[in-house]
Amino acid sequence: MPSSTAASPDARATGEQPVALTSRAPHVPAERLVAEMVPPPRFDAVRFDTYIPDPNQPSQTEAVRVLSGFAAGLGGAPADGGRRRWFRREAKPAASGPRGVYLDGGYGVGKTHLLASLWHAAPAAPEQKAFGTFVELTNLVGALGFQQTVRTLGEHRLLCIDEFELDDPGDTVLVSTLLGKLVEAGVALAATSNTLPGKLGEGRFAAADFLREIQGLSAHFRALRIDGEDYRHRGLPEAPAPHDDETVKRVAHSVAGASLDDFPALLTHLSRVHPSRYGALCDGVQAVCLTGVEPIPDQSTALRLVVLADRLYDREVPVLASGRPFDQLFSEEMLAGGYRKKYFRAISRLTALARDAKPLAEG
Repeated sequence: MPSSTAASPDARATGEQPVALTSRAPHVPAERLVAEMVPPPRFDAVRFDTYIPDPNQPSQTEAVRVLSGFAAGLGGAPADGGRRRWFRREAKPAASGPRGVYLDGGYGVGKTHLLASLWHAAPAAPEQKAFGTFVELTNLVGALGFQQTVRTLGEHRLLCIDEFELDDPGDTVLVSTLLGKLVEAGVALAATSNTLPGKLGEGRFAAADFLREIQGLSAHFRALRIDGEDYRHRGLPEAPAPHDDETVKRVAHSVAGASLDDFPALLTHLSRVHPSRYGALCDGVQAVCLTGVEPIPDQSTALRLVVLADRLYDREVPVLASGRPFDQLFSEEMLAGGYRKKYFRAISRLTALARDAKPLAEG
């Protein structure tokens, strides 16, 4: 797996102050949402041959083999450059196998790495392939409208959906309907989701959930089980303990491109910014510094923080914080509830970003 590189502790220009995320209210046009449906910076350079399977987990090697064949089977771009003619019937190409693949496994086994590798390996122009999280896909529908999203993505050869959510019935039905339209248009599909830590070893638990939730599309998907432990913590030291406020502020004022925010104030600000804009909220930020981290007060706030954590992780932005450790962000009730998959993922990713930030405090 590629490792993150923390921001350099270069001295700021005289008088330059760290940016506050709470001061930002970005506007993101729909065109940007579509253009940014590519693997995020963390996964821009990954390929199948950079994935390092755990020798004790043969399912990881098997996944690389199957996905490589799936990519090769997608074929090249159509003669019309990828644009389908919507108002006349065309013979659909004969299917040589499932038009979709679903990666079923726990946290940190490399599902996103493999999904991004599939996107890179697919023999089509970048504008004919789309890659995004489930949340980003629902945000796109909200920005473009359902029919326009069908027309836009229907011109693609491949749609990769990371972190398919199985805990929101409304959004799941919406995306299931969207995927049905895209399959009819000949778009190949690939998706990932997480098996809960407590469910690992119980066979195809998550795969069964996924295939049930996408209703009539199940015949189009081949489920691949990927076993293993979270690579973000495999053989690595424990996550660093939170720092004191003075250290966090010192780093924020010494690292070029760092942000500095009070954690409760940032949570309040997130409620005023649509989650589709959280990526833009982080534009240009090289390190996030937070003071006063404390447990999340409610579920809505917690879900917003999950989206921000995903965008920071995608962009490899280290996070230096004071207050409570990240594994104490969510209450026991939250971690036992319907959104627990998201919360465990956020803890895993924020812990990795805290580890990436440790050298900044030592510099």
